[in-house]
Amino acid sequence: MKLLEERIRKDGIVRAGNVLKVDSFLNHQMDIELINEMGKEFKRLFADEQIDRILTVEASGIGIACIVAQYFGVPVVFAKKSQTKNIDGDVYSSKVESFTHGRIYDVMVSKKYIHEGDRVLLIDDFLANGCALLGLLEICEEAKAHVVGAGICVEKGFQQGGDLIRERGIHLESLAIVDAMDSQTGAITFREQ
Repeated sequence: MKLLEERIRKDGIVRAGNVLKVDSFLNHQMDIELINEMGKEFKRLFADEQIDRILTVEASGIGIACIVAQYFGVPVVFAKKSQTKNIDGDVYSSKVESFTHGRIYDVMVSKKYIHEGDRVLLIDDFLANGCALLGLLEICEEAKAHVVGAGICVEKGFQQGGDLIRERGIHLESLAIVDAMDSQTGAITFREQ
């Protein structure tokens, strides 16, 4: 998606350790016009799929998931990163390692919100090593829900996550795939799609 690539080139900041900061428009401050266009693109890419709900991980994926859900007319469920008093009863859970935070979370979804046979679209802001998506896949497998695909805003194509998800036969659509980043120059190279 050229619009997203242009915005990353303009406002993205490359940091050491393969970190790409897009918090000025995607996952801290959110440019709703841009995210709305991304929602339309995910609707186009998954238009042939029947979707019952969208699943993401707390917290950065929630904004884009909500916009995408408007186009499909379905609810958003997000896997929480910590047990709260609001989660009662049984939950589906998985361990997820965060690339950005460098820690492991037990993510959970109440069994009230994902059911056997549900057709689920996974949405997230970034795909690096694939841990978050693999955790969401595990939750869906536990629930006996069917994952129709995964939509990612920014995939780091030079890390293993995309390959791991595609090898599992998941229909993966990334709006921008970064093939290389240089923290010294700030240069970002995108994969032609």
